[in-house]
Amino acid sequence: MRRPDPAARWRGTSAALLTTALAVGAHGFAAGPPSGAGIALAVVLAGTLGAVAASTKRTRGVPGLIVLLAAGQVLGHLVFAMTGHPHGGAGTLPTPLMAGAHAAAVAAGAVLIAAGDRLCRALSTAVRALSVPSSWPPEPVLIATTSDQPLQSLLPLLASVSHRGPPVGALR
Repeated sequence: MRRPDPAARWRGTSAALLTTALAVGAHGFAAGPPSGAGIALAVVLAGTLGAVAASTKRTRGVPGLIVLLAAGQVLGHLVFAMTGHPHGGAGTLPTPLMAGAHAAAVAAGAVLIAAGDRLCRALSTAVRALSVPSSWPPEPVLIATTSDQPLQSLLPLLASVSHRGPPVGALR
């Protein structure tokens, strides 16, 4: 049985929250708060991208996360354009400053999510290793005594016992 990825939920949640925060926050800062319908669609979009991030191994690294988060920003931009939210540029095309800000935020977010993903997997591996039941106290070890040599621990005792007895001729 394969263990589930311990960091998948955190990676998906982080990707969804970052997508929502960047899309709603940036567009709210540029042209005022978006409408309720735009925010609702952006949340559904971010939830979908978060589910993809949690269920796909390709989003474990920075390149996969950059692609996913960039797609989220483009789709979020289109969602706000379709719901009537005004943008800084003409039509639905973003200004170079907006595109640069989104690109920098996506890259930084991807690096942070990937680092958190690796840290979460490392910590869960360490906790799993520590929580494995151990056999403490250790089982007693049976010592075989069928040797013709005395045990090393018995040598001081044997040395303290006198081996002297009556002369051999006296016993006859």
